[in-house]
Amino acid sequence: SSAIIAALDGDEDFLIASEAQAKAIRTRDEEDDEKLAKGIKAAIAKKVLPADLKPEPYKEIDVLGKTPDQVAQAIIKDVGEAANTGCVIVMCGLSGTGKGTTVARLKQLLPNAQTWSNGNIFRSLTLLCARWCAKEAENWNRPVSIQEALTPENLSSFMKCLSFGKFAADGGFDTRIHSEDLGVDELVGNVQNTLLKGREVGSNIPTVAEQTQGEVIAFVSGALKQLADAGKIVLLEGRAQTVDFVRTPYRYTLTLSDPVLVGKRRVAQVAAAAALKKLSAKEGVAENPPTAEEITAEVRSALQIFKE
Repeated sequence: SSAIIAALDGDEDFLIASEAQAKAIRTRDEEDDEKLAKGIKAAIAKKVLPADLKPEPYKEIDVLGKTPDQVAQAIIKDVGEAANTGCVIVMCGLSGTGKGTTVARLKQLLPNAQTWSNGNIFRSLTLLCARWCAKEAENWNRPVSIQEALTPENLSSFMKCLSFGKFAADGGFDTRIHSEDLGVDELVGNVQNTLLKGREVGSNIPTVAEQTQGEVIAFVSGALKQLADAGKIVLLEGRAQTVDFVRTPYRYTLTLSDPVLVGKRRVAQVAAAAALKKLSAKEGVAENPPTAEEITAEVRSALQIFKE
């Protein structure tokens, strides 16, 4: 996208579209932050999370003009010896600042590194909620909504059905979902692409995730500590509201001193994809590939997408 941005940087349509996209991305981030804040506030009220949290400070890295490799190397240098002994590295930042790309590069550079996603824990908890609803519906002979499963007592019980440890067949770490009462005994690693992606989970996860932020954060915090204590490098990407509760001194916020650049990247990606699709459909393109001028012209034409 950098080459496209350079080619279009003086184009008025490109700049207008970039500013609009940057604003839209910031708005979505703010809306997500508000939703997360409500979930954290509810968890504190339930005493699932501490009210007096003081997270370790974040170090800001302005990624403007830096390659993912440069950003990753700066983090590795700051982490120091802990990169060899085990630690949790937290990455925050607005959408478009390159968190995912940086995490991917860190995973390449640190042989003992692994990423962590909270999604499978939310899905595991949702599975238990759905199974409880099915059982209660049979007992009461009436439909039972997922909302009815989300009582403090039930959530406390469901969380006790989740455990993290060296459960995998090869001796590796995994999350176990175990409830004799609900007929579940699975390892997340074995069912993350099957059972946990099924309809009973997929249709209910938004409701469950909205109300179980605290429970999942508390579980994840303990799991990550186990991994770090075992010498693993855990790469955790997320919003500050949630990752604040994961104890680690290695916290980084990626920033962009040019806020519109996020919008430029988004516009460049969309326009390039549209241009590529149109150029690929032309007859004889394999024998006569388009010139740089023709590609630029198609990308400029694709900017009309943002006027529709």
